Amino acid sequence: MAKECSNSSCSKESCEGCPSKAGQGKPDFHIDLNADSSIKHVIGVVSGKGGVGKSMVTASLANQKAKEGYKVGILDADITGPSIPKMYGLKGPANVDDKGVYPAVAANGVKVMSINLLLPGEEEPVIWRGPVIAGTVKQFWTDVIWGDLDYLFVDMPPGTGDVPLTVFQSLPVDGVVIVSSPQDLVRMIVMKAYKMAQMMSVPVLGIVENYSYLVCPDCGRKLSIFGESHIDEIAAEIGVPVLGKMPIHPEFAELVDEGRFAEVDNTDIAKINI
Repeated sequence: MAKECSNSSCSKESCEGCPSKAGQGKPDFHIDLNADSSIKHVIGVVSGKGGVGKSMVTASLANQKAKEGYKVGILDADITGPSIPKMYGLKGPANVDDKGVYPAVAANGVKVMSINLLLPGEEEPVIWRGPVIAGTVKQFWTDVIWGDLDYLFVDMPPGTGDVPLTVFQSLPVDGVVIVSSPQDLVRMIVMKAYKMAQMMSVPVLGIVENYSYLVCPDCGRKLSIFGESHIDEIAAEIGVPVLGKMPIHPEFAELVDEGRFAEVDNTDIAKINI
């Protein structure tokens, strides 16, 4: 058991490496990025529950930043439910050499790494325990040759389990975008993700509300399919901005099925400033 620090027992040697030492409030679990990569900003896309469209929002943010001229990548951290490669029409196997693994590149230049690019087939299930899944996410940081990126978006699995914890502790996350939808559970969805980010000392850049409304193709009226939005009140309560309200786009679903999401120019999300 570690010796308790006290005035009588402290010395330069005994205190070396002690977390209580000045400037060391918490141990640093960050892991080293691949030596052939340089990433300026890491942004996590999170939610307190599944089914709110995190992957859609992640890809939309990536497309937007790519259109603005930035070099962008997506780390698909949803190991047991990966969907990013399908959206961009990307298939494995990923290229590998002595230096590491190379991400696939979408039609608009967005680089993607996902477990589906390493499996024998995209429909193969991943039946792994938590530590193995967490280790895979770390390898997507240490073993993947991302090259030079301005933004790396991390598409998280739902909830606040092993993978979000691993990402927050192991990667230098600049901030997170919380994804929600307009339903009675919205407060719980947002607050779970917000409180985890607070506990991990990760800034919340803002909230995106997905499935906000459907525009009637005949009259142009906005229809609130999932109920009226309350995201503005919740965002004001916790002091974070609403980055955008994404309507239901039936044509987006078609592009996803066809692997053509790189063509999407989604102006429903505001610019992220970090």
